[in-house]
Amino acid sequence: MRIAIASGKGGTGKTTVAVALARVMDSCVLVDCDVEAPNAHLFLSPEVSHTQEAFVMIPVVDDDKCTGCGECSRVCQFNALAVLNKSVLVFEELCHGCGGCVIACEPKAITEGGRLIGTMQWGKANGMDFFDAKLRIGEPMSPPLIKGLKRQADLAEAENMILDCPPGTTCPMVEAVSGADYCILVTEPTPFGLHDLNMAAQAVRDMGIPSGVILNRAGMGDNCIQEYCRANGMTILMEIPHRREIAEGYAVGKDILRSMPELEDEFKNMIKTINEGLNNG
Repeated sequence: MRIAIASGKGGTGKTTVAVALARVMDSCVLVDCDVEAPNAHLFLSPEVSHTQEAFVMIPVVDDDKCTGCGECSRVCQFNALAVLNKSVLVFEELCHGCGGCVIACEPKAITEGGRLIGTMQWGKANGMDFFDAKLRIGEPMSPPLIKGLKRQADLAEAENMILDCPPGTTCPMVEAVSGADYCILVTEPTPFGLHDLNMAAQAVRDMGIPSGVILNRAGMGDNCIQEYCRANGMTILMEIPHRREIAEGYAVGKDILRSMPELEDEFKNMIKTINEGLNNG
């Protein structure tokens, strides 16, 4: 089973939930897909055994073969190529690595090169497989790195996968959630939490992925999240209380199950609920 942990905004507790779920699941791999700000390693202190640079394809133009026809520029939807005075200019940061220019070039003047976009690493943490990645500073697009990280994590011999996703509802979140069997949306009982939960729920719904809600910091605000979920037929899988010991533990790198061990059974029951829903769906 592949479970994505997402939200419409940052700071709701996605990593808190992801680490807790990974700890209580058998044969599990945890993948920190928030490549712009990975932090799951702070709670798990993994022993990294492998490090690998990640690249995205960019066009390399052979000026001796190029005729300056401009076909490569015309097929590029991202304006990563421009032809000036029969010379091809490549704007690497705009290239999405689709390879369309290579196919379109009849003189075969364009070949595939590589541009470094980040670094992936993996190893073991508390008996589980752990994967994360760091996006290269200045790199504008994280989805290619997230896709490569998930592809690498698929090689792990584990029955279950937890995907700790980037915040928001833009391309990085969509890439991280894509392919999941179920998505847990983590939110908080505030107007901001409600607004961003609505956006995240719509995004996951459009992707056709079943989802449920975890209400973090329950008791801090009002009942807006409960009312929203009732009105939209969404299940609140669990409510994590707004407790000082959780925040104090988080500040020193303690995961929530170390701060509140009594929550372990609730996380286990939630996994059973998700499994039953998927099997009956």
